[in-house]
Amino acid sequence: MLDSWPLLKNSQFPDINRTPLEILQVNLGYLCNQTCQHCHVNAGPNRKELMTRQTINDILSLLKQQNVHTLDLTGGAPEMNPLFKELVSKATAMGVKVIDRCNLSILSEPGYEDLTGFLTRHKVEIVASLPCYLEQNVDGQRGKGVYQKSIDGLQTLNKAGYAKDGTGLTLNLVYNPTGPYLPPGQQQLEADYKKYLQQHYQIQFNQLFTITNMPIARFGSSLISQGKFEEYMNLLKDSMNLANMNGLMCKNQLSIDWLGNVYDCDFNQMLKLNLRHPDTDNTLHIRDILDVNMADIDIIVADHCFGCTAGQGSSCGGALD
Repeated sequence: MLDSWPLLKNSQFPDINRTPLEILQVNLGYLCNQTCQHCHVNAGPNRKELMTRQTINDILSLLKQQNVHTLDLTGGAPEMNPLFKELVSKATAMGVKVIDRCNLSILSEPGYEDLTGFLTRHKVEIVASLPCYLEQNVDGQRGKGVYQKSIDGLQTLNKAGYAKDGTGLTLNLVYNPTGPYLPPGQQQLEADYKKYLQQHYQIQFNQLFTITNMPIARFGSSLISQGKFEEYMNLLKDSMNLANMNGLMCKNQLSIDWLGNVYDCDFNQMLKLNLRHPDTDNTLHIRDILDVNMADIDIIVADHCFGCTAGQGSSCGGALD
């Protein structure tokens, strides 16, 4: 039950103040072709939750009227929503930058053979999950055979022009630790990734984002079952760096779930920490955003927020320091 989840009790995390909304992160649904141990949304092939056309239209209406410069699409595998291409096409036509958080293996799934060409034509920025550059570690975390599919996907993207000078096609990778510890230094790890992937597979990419595993959902349950939850939480708290507070993603970003409900971030979404309408106290929906002053709505914090401030910091765009 939500009220028994240890993250939500007596948190000492500092208050956070909002800045103007710039980024809309939208979860198009929990359907995914993979089942990863670190997945904080419990996505998988058997999930049925998918965003509908009405909510897609609500998002497009907001983009027309707000100064949101980036639409960040996630899932599950966001590409598995049948309306993915329609949303991307209409958003890019407005001049909005679109980010696709791609698991790479989707590019080789039957029925998605034209996906790379579509992403290329619309100059969609790809943020691709590759939790390690070594095959054993990736397959151990994401499933047997996923590493080779990921390598194939990266080579396909490179052939299409991604990460090549002058193409305007950006390809960034994401590293998640394979266990209950903090990511290593982003700059050095990026150099290691680039060296290994170039030498072994002639793969190029732009940047590496290191992201701390949040102790929620599938990863959090795994920590609890192993008796390591409290140890990991103490690590996050003891490693807190107050300098990272200024760069927290919840300050200028909102997270939208597949039903159109509004949250401070993707992690709050998974904990069902809904934002509330300041006048009615009803769950805040994307249709309500234009009618409220978001500065009047406090950012909801709990102990998982220490994951974003620990060590070098963590956000959807990687390390904060």
